[in-house]
Amino acid sequence: RTQHPNFQIIQISRARLFAIFAFATCGGYSGGLQLSVDCVNKTESNLSIDIAFAYPFRLHQVTFEVPTCEGKERQKLALIGDSSSSAEFFVTVAVFAFLYSLAATVVYIFFQNKYRENNRGPLIDFIVTVVFSFLWLVGSSAWAKGLSDVKVATDPKEVLLLMSACKQPSNKCMAIHSPVMSSLNTSVVFGFLNFILWAGNIWFVFKETGWHSSGQRYLSDPMEKHSSSYNQAFFKALGLF
Repeated sequence: RTQHPNFQIIQISRARLFAIFAFATCGGYSGGLQLSVDCVNKTESNLSIDIAFAYPFRLHQVTFEVPTCEGKERQKLALIGDSSSSAEFFVTVAVFAFLYSLAATVVYIFFQNKYRENNRGPLIDFIVTVVFSFLWLVGSSAWAKGLSDVKVATDPKEVLLLMSACKQPSNKCMAIHSPVMSSLNTSVVFGFLNFILWAGNIWFVFKETGWHSSGQRYLSDPMEKHSSSYNQAFFKALGLF
């Protein structure tokens, strides 16, 4: 049975919307933390150390200077880690999923006949849906791990451990502001929602292909032949043939 075009459009519209949320919440992120180093000699203190970071989270390139509490000498540090590969892969999958969904919507609305011509459209749609389901699973899993690394690397307590001044009990080191990660958490959620949406659509797209109908014919033909031969044998036994 063929899906109604409106159902296809609704499904692909959801995919497009979820893809937008996924790459917007990840690719558009910028955040930071603020620390305080209060030295015994107050003139050497820095009570407002701002550390900003953003997508694609090449944290090892985020540098900042902090007081050593030993005269005017400053210590130059950098955050630890690089989650750019998982973040960029995740956003790339989201962008291409959005573009494909947009193109598919145009095809469903304006080129429905071309879409079904020679069964080429449904087959391409099925293959692409399977591929994107796999990519969403891999991308979301990788980004979830990458986000976990980002959270550890930007934890104020972890950053304070990098500072030599904070290893001296006489100096007071504190976290003033921690980074807000709610939008990044949301991006991971939308990533897995996209996987569920695309994977759940595989069966519906598969029913559009010729493989589904040919498979049904393949199963039904032997059953019909078996039933026919059984009926003939039965009637012969009764002497009707």
